[in-house]
Amino acid sequence: MTYLRLYATLGRQAISTNFQYRLNNFMFLVGMIAEPVVYLVVWSSIAERQGGALDGYTPGMFAAYYIVWTLVRAMNITFTPFGWEERIRDGTLSGHLLRPIHPVHYDIGWFSGWKVVTIVMWLPIAVALALVFEPTLDPTWQQCVTFFVAIWGAFLLRTMLLWVLGLITFWTTRVTAMFEAYFAAELLLSGRLVPLDLMPGWARETARWLPFESSFGFPITALVGPISGRGLAEGLARQFAWIAVSALFLAWAWRHAVKRYSAVNG
Repeated sequence: MTYLRLYATLGRQAISTNFQYRLNNFMFLVGMIAEPVVYLVVWSSIAERQGGALDGYTPGMFAAYYIVWTLVRAMNITFTPFGWEERIRDGTLSGHLLRPIHPVHYDIGWFSGWKVVTIVMWLPIAVALALVFEPTLDPTWQQCVTFFVAIWGAFLLRTMLLWVLGLITFWTTRVTAMFEAYFAAELLLSGRLVPLDLMPGWARETARWLPFESSFGFPITALVGPISGRGLAEGLARQFAWIAVSALFLAWAWRHAVKRYSAVNG
């Protein structure tokens, strides 16, 4: 109950704060449109040249995929690993260490509240994109339920993954190359650039052994399809497994990072 009260309090604060800056949030979401629209136009054009479909994906399915993409992308934004250096330098981290609850919960609570604002701001953007690109979207109720669970699971998973990545800052200040390599791998193997069904077989198999699909591609495919009931269950199982593994790894990494931080600042 303590965590739920914390999440509720931080969520309300985030909603109140971000609705005061609703124009900034709206423009932020509008700025994200360029990337998926480029992908959408490119892959839709290729599908049309291939006779109306590319490996089962029609232009309407590509439109649905990349419109849902915009929501999933906004939902899995969390605290950037590049921000850890500032947290350490300005003393924010020291304040977190005095609190009785693990600092990751404060990020989860705050960013969860921001997601509520994000969803409200996303709706008119989605309507505009749907009117322009005419997506093909006819999910079952199982897909809708799975999608709702999966987008929040993706947010939770990516929060912990980026936290673990950010903790590298405790051991070295030369983190830019490592962070950029991580984000490049995420771009290629998450379904962000192109649906994983269209990737070569080796790329699909590699992606199955990494957490990126669970934090991006799976939530989209869960709603847009094509996916079976078994695929939905297996996708959720993989996502939950990655959340559990990431939580354990985060607990281990945080314990060692705090020891190093205390030793350096003691």
